[in-house]
Amino acid sequence: MTQLLELRGVVEASPDTVAGLLLDVRPGGRSPMAARGETEDDDGDRFVVVRDGSRLTVTVDRAAREVAEQGEWWYRSTTTVEADPRGSQVVHRVFNVAEGRGWAVRWVSRGPLNAAPRRFAEVVHQAGEELGVAAWVLD
Repeated sequence: MTQLLELRGVVEASPDTVAGLLLDVRPGGRSPMAARGETEDDDGDRFVVVRDGSRLTVTVDRAAREVAEQGEWWYRSTTTVEADPRGSQVVHRVFNVAEGRGWAVRWVSRGPLNAAPRRFAEVVHQAGEELGVAAWVLD
């Protein structure tokens, strides 16, 4: 597994409060990261979302304050809420989990990697709005 991208943001609320919002990722959940699509293979905090023929396995680890999303081939991301002197730091990482074919991952990962900073900024901003606190992305 190779890390391809790391993004960080601050939300001025306690880690438990921020995690309570961000980890509510089931379809229809409060989280700005809530999955969209049909749910299958539902095992509580681990479920599969199917959208447009693609399957995304979502795993929520409440003790670690983390959501992991894994696609069918190369994509895995984790979003973790950590303590920060200003409240919470939200850390989003994207990984290549494909075995072999590194040249193909470099090509197909461009779209998701280019879209990730904008999408992450939206998640951080929406979390701040939902909780009524300041929130911003770190450089």
